[in-house]
Amino acid sequence: MVHGTKADAEALRDEIADVLSAMGLRLSPEKTLITHIEQGLDFLGWRIQRHRKPGTNRYYVYLYPAKKALRAIMAKVKMQCRQVGTNQPLDALLTRLNPVLRGWCAYFRPGVSAATFSYLSHYLWHTVWRWVQRKHPKTGRRKIFRHYGGRGSWWASENRVLFNPAKVGTTRYYYRGRAIPTPWNATG
Repeated sequence: MVHGTKADAEALRDEIADVLSAMGLRLSPEKTLITHIEQGLDFLGWRIQRHRKPGTNRYYVYLYPAKKALRAIMAKVKMQCRQVGTNQPLDALLTRLNPVLRGWCAYFRPGVSAATFSYLSHYLWHTVWRWVQRKHPKTGRRKIFRHYGGRGSWWASENRVLFNPAKVGTTRYYYRGRAIPTPWNATG
């Protein structure tokens, strides 16, 4: 990140390219992006973008899961539901889904992820619902809910409950500024 103009950022990019070329490395033009923080950027599955805080005139940089990361976990959930046959019990599906969902939510927990987790939870419920409907094509909705509705209307088997991303609490990293000690000697 550069505090300055686009020309300053481009000049810095050229300096970095010179330093890296001396080490036998080069910058990838596809992955090297110069953009304004208001447009945002995707980095390691995170969307980094500055927004105005609702109800104020102050701007903050927010981190939230990128759309590409959300599409990837949704595709993984869909794939797991297709790989587990309907001849197997719901417990087999939950055994495969829960670790994947726990890991993804743990990675994105430090950001502004509550809305994304809620969306994923909604998608997850309906995807498992379609799997259960394929498993029991001639069974009524009420009978299915009585059999698989462990806690309220959330999916559960005899041994496991489907991990609910909407129940994951998010944490935020608060900037500590000069409270962090510097490891370098200030005198030079």
